[in-house]
Amino acid sequence: MSEVSISSAGSARKLEPAFVLVGLLQKAHGVKGEIEMRILTDFPKRMRPGRKLYLGNEKILYELKSARPKRDLLLLSFVGVDSREAAQRLTNSDVFVAVKELPVLPPGEYYHHQLIGLQIMNEGSPFGILREVLETGANDVYVIDDVDGNERLLPVIPSVVLSIDIDKGIIEVNVPEGL
Repeated sequence: MSEVSISSAGSARKLEPAFVLVGLLQKAHGVKGEIEMRILTDFPKRMRPGRKLYLGNEKILYELKSARPKRDLLLLSFVGVDSREAAQRLTNSDVFVAVKELPVLPPGEYYHHQLIGLQIMNEGSPFGILREVLETGANDVYVIDDVDGNERLLPVIPSVVLSIDIDKGIIEVNVPEGL
């Protein structure tokens, strides 16, 4: 358990966060220091012993001792947290991982935090800035603040999102008429 400054993780890319949220600690479980975590990541299987997690707004570093499923939650235990009382002190803490510790994705796949803030170009002209990515059942939806200050929603489908260039900070789109 050690305090880490926010600037010690992440990348130099503008707007990329140093940490990403992966869970929320809820309540202590049992008497040996376990605590329930609501899962906010698509990759809960990466919660393995030895994993470095950062808790709370202060991003205090904890090492994961164990993780096991419990219905739609995970039961976590941390090195140095060996009692119910110690686990209770962590209740309601956000759980983060450092961006620099995320696994590299295959080509053409991106973490949402990599896309937020990118410039949206429609047929070579500025269209807006990507503010948020909504996950829906069929496909993701980009929430864009357009050049006129309006909120626009674009479906993330091949006929609309033509290319993504993280290094240049640009997403090329073909905005359908009427959107």
